[in-house]
Amino acid sequence: MASVCLYFHVHQPYRIRDYRIFDVGRPDYFQSEAGSRLSNPDILNKVADKCYVPANRLMLELLNTYPEFRVSYSITGVILDQLLEHRPDVIELFRQLVDTGRVELLSETYYHSLAALYSAKEFKEQVDMHRRKLKDLFNYEPRTFRNTEFIYNNDLAKQVHKLGYDVILTEGADHVLGWRSPNFVYAPPGQPNTKLLLKNYRLSDDIAFRFSSRDWADFPLTADKFGTWVSAINGSGDLVNLFMDYETLGEHQWEDTGIFDFMRQMPAEILKHPDNNFVTPAEAAERFSPTAELDVPDYISWADIERDLSAWRSNEMQHDALNKIYKLEKKVLKTDDAALIEDWRRLQTSDHFYYMCTKWFNDGDVHKYFNPYNSPYEAFVAYMNVLRDFEIRLKASTK
Repeated sequence: MASVCLYFHVHQPYRIRDYRIFDVGRPDYFQSEAGSRLSNPDILNKVADKCYVPANRLMLELLNTYPEFRVSYSITGVILDQLLEHRPDVIELFRQLVDTGRVELLSETYYHSLAALYSAKEFKEQVDMHRRKLKDLFNYEPRTFRNTEFIYNNDLAKQVHKLGYDVILTEGADHVLGWRSPNFVYAPPGQPNTKLLLKNYRLSDDIAFRFSSRDWADFPLTADKFGTWVSAINGSGDLVNLFMDYETLGEHQWEDTGIFDFMRQMPAEILKHPDNNFVTPAEAAERFSPTAELDVPDYISWADIERDLSAWRSNEMQHDALNKIYKLEKKVLKTDDAALIEDWRRLQTSDHFYYMCTKWFNDGDVHKYFNPYNSPYEAFVAYMNVLRDFEIRLKASTK
C-alpha cells in the first residue's frame, strides 16, 4: 500500500518596511507604501490571485471529483490576520475546503516563530493562540502539529506531547534517517504513542523546486510519470509524504509551467494503482503503527541542503537580532500593552532572520530569490532600527 499524504504550508509574514534610523519615533514598522516591493497588502494580493484562489478552487474540484482525495494545510496566524483584513474571499474558500470533511488543518506557532528555540512559555502561548484562531474561524480543532519550518528534535517532541498532540510532521533528513526510509511512520525515543510523519523530500521537491527546471533529467514532469514513481513505493513503504509550500502552485511554479494541470491530473494517476490512496496526517497516524524509534538529538528543519537551523542562525547578524528580540520577553509581557505585544510577536516571525542569511552557492540562490530586500544587510539594518524604536516605546511604557 502507498498512502499519499498531501500537505501544504500557507504563510506570508508581515515584512518590515525599509525602516531607516531617521524613522525612529514612528511605530509603523510593517506599513510600506502601495507599489513598494515591501508592501504587505500588495504581496498578499499577488500571491492570493496567483496561488490561493486558483489552488483552493482546484482542491475543491479534486475533492468533488475524487471521494478518495485528501489534502491538509497549516495556515499561520499572521497570514490569517492579513487575509481577514484584505482577502476574506480566500478565508471563505478555505472554509469550503474544511467543510468537505476531508481536509485537515494542522496546528503550529501563530507567528511562524522560532519560539521553540528560545522560550517554552512563548512557544506554548503561540500554539494556543493558533489553536483558538482555527476554532474561531473554521470551528476546527487540530490534532496534528508542525513546528515552524519543520524544526524538530527529541526535546520538542516532549514539549508538543505536553500540548496535547501525538502526531508531528517534520523533515525526512538523510543524516537522521541513515539507511531508513521516510515512507514509514516513526516514534520519538520513549514516546511510542507519538507518531512522526517524515517528508519525502525527493518526491516533494520534484514538484516544489524541479518541476519547471529544463536542466533536470526528468523534465518534463508529467502526472503519469509521477504516479508511476509513487506506485513503485508499494511493497517498500506505507506512506508517501508530499509536503511543500502552498505557494508552489502558481507562485513558485507559475501557471504557465503547467503546475495546475499537473495537480489536476495527479490524483487520477495515483489512484490508478488499486493499492494507492490519499490520507490526512491524522488518518495516517491511525492507520500505521511506528516501524521504529527515530532518535533526533539535534535540531533538523526542512530548509536548505543541511536541513538544520543555519537558514536562521548562521551569522552574527541573525544571532544578534534573535537574542535581542527574545531577551525582551518579560519586559514586554509585563506591560500588558496589546500593541507592543503584537509588534513584539510579529518581530519574532522566522522570515525576518531568514532574510538576513548570507549563505552562498545553491542555498544562497534560494535565499536571494525569496528575499524582498536588496541584501541580507539591508534586512538586518531595517530590523535593528525597528528594534531601537521598539525599545524606546517599551521603556516609555514601563515608566
